[in-house]
Amino acid sequence: MNWRSIRAIAVKDLREVRQNKAAWVPAVVIPLVFAVAMPLAFTLLPQLIPAEQVAGELGEMQELVARLPAAVQQVFVDKGLEQGFVIYTTAFLLAPMFLILPLMFSSIVGADSFVGERERKTMEALLYTPCSDRTLFAGKIVASVVPAILLSWVSYTIYIVVVNAASWPLFGRIWFPLAAWWPLMFWLTPAISLLGMSATVLISSRVKTFMEAYQLTGSLVVLVLLLVVGQLSGVLYLGVFSTFALGTLVWVVDAALIYVGVGTFQRTHLIAKI
Repeated sequence: MNWRSIRAIAVKDLREVRQNKAAWVPAVVIPLVFAVAMPLAFTLLPQLIPAEQVAGELGEMQELVARLPAAVQQVFVDKGLEQGFVIYTTAFLLAPMFLILPLMFSSIVGADSFVGERERKTMEALLYTPCSDRTLFAGKIVASVVPAILLSWVSYTIYIVVVNAASWPLFGRIWFPLAAWWPLMFWLTPAISLLGMSATVLISSRVKTFMEAYQLTGSLVVLVLLLVVGQLSGVLYLGVFSTFALGTLVWVVDAALIYVGVGTFQRTHLIAKI
């Protein structure tokens, strides 16, 4: 494969995504909500409500913590009710939500990768460029996955700063991130990004409009929401081992989807749809 051509295709795709507000606006707004607004709300809430209302507002914390594995419950030992609430919400409850960022952004760029070309009437020129089908497919992968991963890592860094700064009056020290967040961000997040892209590119090469492709791939968010529900209910806990195991499973699925995508992708099929 020609890596110079791959880079050129990826850069072109990202430039065109910038012109599509439906594509880049969510990529700006959602990280602000997850990385700034939500951690601020959860860390400042127990510091702002009157002390006599703390027990009433956060009285279910012991029940929620009891659903976590015994080893994880040690994190809450010797912690006050307010501290326990902040730890539970920011370090456990919101963890799966961060998987929405790479999934969403890679799906948006993937949906725009082929359908957007067709809507802008630029597909024919791209398909007749002197590069192989694999090079063209790889360029779409790079354009979708790399920015999605970088966006997630930048948001994660901001989240660390916001959580520790907002909760400093309660803890008096830097306590976040916990161990489970490292495989979450550096193993599972790239796998989720690739999952969103590989599924979306396969779909977008077969549908007619950007919104149709994006809506079809939006169902992938249900997978993340199931993780949120599982963690909240105590059925599933994203610890170090379980996160690594889940990431490995997603990587296997990614490999299968990419294998199918590369094997079935033919520009002549797309040319016939123009």
